[in-house]
This record gives sequence, structure tokens and C-alpha cells, in this order.
Amino acid sequence: MPELVEVSQLSFRYQDSRRWILKDLNLNVKSEEILLLAGSSGCGKSTLLRSINGLIPHMYSGEYKGAVTVAGSLVKDTQMNVLAQKVGLLFQNPENQIFMFSVERDIAFGLENLGVPEPEIRKRVDDAMMLLGISQLAKRAPHELSDGQKQRVALAGVIAMQPKLIILDEPTSLLDPKTASELVALVDRLRRETGITFVVVEHRLDLLTKIADRIAVMSEGSIVLDGSPSAVLSDERVQGYGINVPAITKLQQSLKRDGLQLSSRILSPKELAEELNLNA
Repeated sequence: MPELVEVSQLSFRYQDSRRWILKDLNLNVKSEEILLLAGSSGCGKSTLLRSINGLIPHMYSGEYKGAVTVAGSLVKDTQMNVLAQKVGLLFQNPENQIFMFSVERDIAFGLENLGVPEPEIRKRVDDAMMLLGISQLAKRAPHELSDGQKQRVALAGVIAMQPKLIILDEPTSLLDPKTASELVALVDRLRRETGITFVVVEHRLDLLTKIADRIAVMSEGSIVLDGSPSAVLSDERVQGYGINVPAITKLQQSLKRDGLQLSSRILSPKELAEELNLNA
């Protein structure tokens, strides 16, 4: 797959700050990939996300070195209204991006701001609602929805813009375990059905490792580990960077050290039980 995002020697510090938040950071993201970005609080994840979607340097002032390219466009030289059609962002709290009087008006908001013709807006809104299974909510007011439904409405508004890349910033933090699992399954399905690339920041690694192609670990403004979930989470250094390895992953690694022939990818509890039965 071709590279969709290329971050090269990126360094950034905010205006009036002496501390560099990002330091000579390099990262590539391939098309149709799900990249999980992990690291302890303060390591620079949010600043990196802002650099990919253009908030840095267009909205946040500071000293900027290096380059970020998304879908062939150099971020620092591309207007925000153009970047919004390439990179979408789903906030941690969906209520921060849902504010109209009905679901369908909310989904249409970004398209209306871009001056998209009305028939095209109607089609994109309907397509996004159908894709996310929320067509029945079209006339509902956002404040009447559950947290999971609000997440889907906010995501539909992003998808209607038809971006190449969607950034999810701790999308499950406000969700109960069942709704969080449903959201993760939805992200996996969207990638397969639409080819959208996802960069996800998430502390609940047990949910995301099942669908992620790669994990990139940040520490002190740089990428310090980058590879498949199984490779990164089995690295002895990972816990030193504030990463909590999921219990099911620890068990899988322990069983492999004991000589059991198990899959090289991260397994869910159900998949691990099935493999253990085959080895019995």
C-alpha cells in the first residue's frame, strides 16, 4: 500500500514555550491501515495529531521544523478547508462536535460550510447514516441520543466529508465496555468497506490491538517503538514507556514461551480458547 501520511523530522514547540513537544519525529502511515498511537500522557500524541490534521501550524502558533504530507499535500502549505476533506477528526467527547437541532443537519454541517450543492449534501448525509446504521435517527435531536449513538452521529459527520484519513482521539473513553466494543468493530468494518485509513489514540489497548495493523509508541516527542501489535507488546521496553500490556496478550506470550504453537497476531479471549482447544 502507498504512504498516505509522511511525517519527516518534525519538531514543534508552542509559542512562549521553551520545551520542544515533538523532536525530529518520523512516521509513515499507509493507505487503508489502522495505526494505534500509544504513549503516556504528555508524550506528544495530541500535538502530533494536530500536526497531521493541520491545526498545527495553521491554528496553533509556535516554532515548526520538518514536514508533514497527507495524501500528497504538504500540510503547512495547504488551507484548512482543503485539509478537512482529506483528514477527519473524531473528538474524545462527541458532544464537542454535535450542536445542530437534528442528526441529519449535524451531519450536513461541514458540507454546507464547504458550499457543496444541496443534492450532493443530501446523498452524502443519507449514505453516511446508512453506512453507520443511524438512518432512523435522522430527525432526532442530538441531546436525545445515547453516548454510543452520539459517537456514530459525530463519525457520520466526518465520513460525509469523504476524507482519506480519520483520526480518533481516545474514542472509547466515555463509553461502556459493550458500546466501546461495538465502536471498535465499526471502525474495522469501515476500513474494510470504504478503504478509510485510521490513526487511533487509545489507552484501552485490549480493544484496539485486535484490529490494529501497527502500534507506534511515543515517548518525549519521538517514536520509540513501531511495528505489529504482537512485536511491540512483546518488546521488553514497552512497559517502560507507560504502556499497559493487556492481560490476554501477556497470557498469550507466556503460553508461547512454554512452547505452545499459537498465532503470531494478538488474539481475543475467544480466539485464544479456540487455539488452546486445537493444541489440546
